[in-house]
Amino acid sequence: MKQSKIAVTGGIGSGKSAVLHILRSLGMQALSADEEYAAVLKDSSVLEQIDREFHVVMNGALDRRALSAIVFSNPTALSELNLITHSAIMKRILSKMTEPLSFAEVPLLFEGGFAPLFDGVIVVMRDKEARIASVMERSGLKREEVLNRMKNQFDYEKNDLSAHTLIWNDGDLQSLRRKVECVLEAYR
Repeated sequence: MKQSKIAVTGGIGSGKSAVLHILRSLGMQALSADEEYAAVLKDSSVLEQIDREFHVVMNGALDRRALSAIVFSNPTALSELNLITHSAIMKRILSKMTEPLSFAEVPLLFEGGFAPLFDGVIVVMRDKEARIASVMERSGLKREEVLNRMKNQFDYEKNDLSAHTLIWNDGDLQSLRRKVECVLEAYR
């Protein structure tokens, strides 16, 4: 079997992390851009670049809440942050995808133009209101804050995704697991 690198993406609150967890529980190599982002933010040269641009590093530590408040209310600021961090994140992910069939959760796959780096894409889809409720519960954000984040992301409902594999997260965790197992079987 040739090596295949598959991206897992979807809008905020769609269930990407749940799919990643299921893949891991099935013994698959499944990496997370968010986990790699955390590692990138420990790199002093990256922190210095972020601090020069946004002034959100205090005593060597990033104030994530302050940074989020800046970038999710200003598309230009978000683009600047992405320029600093995304290439480093993708480089780390791609270098770690070593198994014959590897998966990586990449939330900003289409926004960053990273889809061509992968052999396939799984898009996790979910009803918008369910996504909003999930993010509010998980992150303690207000509805308006979640909507601000959503409007800065790729619109999965309005774009043609027919070239990709879709998983609808519209049931319980067992239902999602069965869907992931079916997709995994198709990739094998």
